[in-house]
Amino acid sequence: MDFPTLRTERLILREITLDDAPALLDIHGDAEAMRWYGTNPLATLEQARQMVETFAGWRQLPAPGIRWGLALSGGGPLIGSLGLFKWNRGWRSCALGYELARGRQGQGLMSEALRAALAWGFVHMELNRIEAQVHPDNQASLTLLERLDFKTEGRARQAGFWLGRHQDLINLSLLREESALAATTT
Repeated sequence: MDFPTLRTERLILREITLDDAPALLDIHGDAEAMRWYGTNPLATLEQARQMVETFAGWRQLPAPGIRWGLALSGGGPLIGSLGLFKWNRGWRSCALGYELARGRQGQGLMSEALRAALAWGFVHMELNRIEAQVHPDNQASLTLLERLDFKTEGRARQAGFWLGRHQDLINLSLLREESALAATTT
């Protein structure tokens, strides 16, 4: 199966390649921007290359996933990524994850990218439910997901571990029947 490239007004959502490792290191090496991501910041180009391989490997797992690199439609390096992963075909559900370079935040780019990816997931993965977990202090992400019709389901106490400590996470979900994106075709 060919990798599904998606296009929006300002973005291209495309396959992440080893050529993107330096851009991933820039994004994931920014400790301030990655404080909510769920892993420790990257420190080396080799770690970034391993991340590329991990994302590519998701497509081969029993519970597969897909991770798009986000680039401006005019070209240039990746500015972030987003993925649908832990796909449970029988339950028609998956999890969502994303990050955006700090210098690109606050411009509506992630909202634009998520709309395209979520619509693709509802149509091509035949999803009924998309789940997200967000750190309770990450108000920008919580607000973004709520604008996309995600509903808060509760708090998972100490569900994550990064930056040397256990982290609580807020569980959110988007159901097909509650989302206008489910009717969108890409």
